[in-house]
Amino acid sequence: METLADIRARPADIRGATILQVLPALVTGGVERGTVDIAEAIVAAGGRAIVASTGGPMVTELNRAHATHITLPLASKNPVVMFKNIARLAELMVREKVDIVHARSRAPAWSAYRAAKAAGVPFLTTYHGTYGHSNALKRWYNSVMVKGERVIAISDFIAGHIRQIYGVPTNRIRVIPRGVDMARYDQHAISNERMINLALKWRLPDGMPVIMLPGRLTRWKGQTVFIEAIQKLGRSDIQCLLVGSDQGRESYSGELKQEIKRRNLSSIVHIIDDCNDMQAAYMLTDLVISASTDPEAFGRVIVEAQALGRPIVATDHGGARETVIENVTGWLTPPGDSTALAEAIAKALSLSEAQRVQLSAKAIEHVRANYTKELMSRRTLDVYNELLREHATVG
Repeated sequence: METLADIRARPADIRGATILQVLPALVTGGVERGTVDIAEAIVAAGGRAIVASTGGPMVTELNRAHATHITLPLASKNPVVMFKNIARLAELMVREKVDIVHARSRAPAWSAYRAAKAAGVPFLTTYHGTYGHSNALKRWYNSVMVKGERVIAISDFIAGHIRQIYGVPTNRIRVIPRGVDMARYDQHAISNERMINLALKWRLPDGMPVIMLPGRLTRWKGQTVFIEAIQKLGRSDIQCLLVGSDQGRESYSGELKQEIKRRNLSSIVHIIDDCNDMQAAYMLTDLVISASTDPEAFGRVIVEAQALGRPIVATDHGGARETVIENVTGWLTPPGDSTALAEAIAKALSLSEAQRVQLSAKAIEHVRANYTKELMSRRTLDVYNELLREHATVG
């Protein structure tokens, strides 16, 4: 496998090029974080970064990186708005002399694809998830994400998915895993004060192991499997946290509260609506869980937890099979199997202090070698450079 030293040694010939990224909005999430990270990398390499979206709080980060944000109604799935966005984006590409357009989500990708063809600009996509593909209409709507001259897949799992479902040839796919900013996910950068403040806010008792399942409250994230596993674990000397917003799914969050009450776990399992300091949350935690019943395209939580040296128990499918080293940095359990999850939790909590220290070191080393923001950025710039060189040759 290519090393970080290999990546750093290659010249960046993107300087002077203008790259346009399009996505619905800049609110929060992995797609948005990746967009900002790549915009920073483009500018740092001497290129010009433009991002088009409906806007959001992360525009401030773009401005700090000296990237340009263009506000367009790209979050809309209204066919009329999407059609009008074709002309808006084509005009933008011509006016700003865009060299590559990089689409990261389906609705804006359809507009950007048509606009790029009209403006004669190379079109690139990143395939961020499996998306629903149960019928022909859904597969057609998703298919825009494989129309790029290059298709970036965020994991080997996603690369296999788009080969199987959409027939994308391997020579057009570039696997670039998402990356963690190791300056932010550094054990030594997280103060005791941050952790104490969060522990007080969440009213965590001293001396009890903390188990956390981070992720938005939606059924496929496996919160009910986790709750059932905690009951089977049969321990009262632990604190378990479901950390994530219900994003308006009040009926599901209400269902979870009832399930916790029904299983007499109200003093053990707590729902935390959201968290604005996830690094401190990970550091408060003795064990991080990813119990998704559907495959994670990548699994950002799994990598963030390992970056901070936390043991992880994840579901044995999707991206987790790539990011967790079984019995070294964590454990994998079958989807929906609460008994196996309970057994893995018990095993993790039984680690000696020496074993925890050893696991922590190996987890951090694993992330630094494979899943950093720097690696993701340089590999993405490499794909841009591929297209720039090809089109310069054609020209």
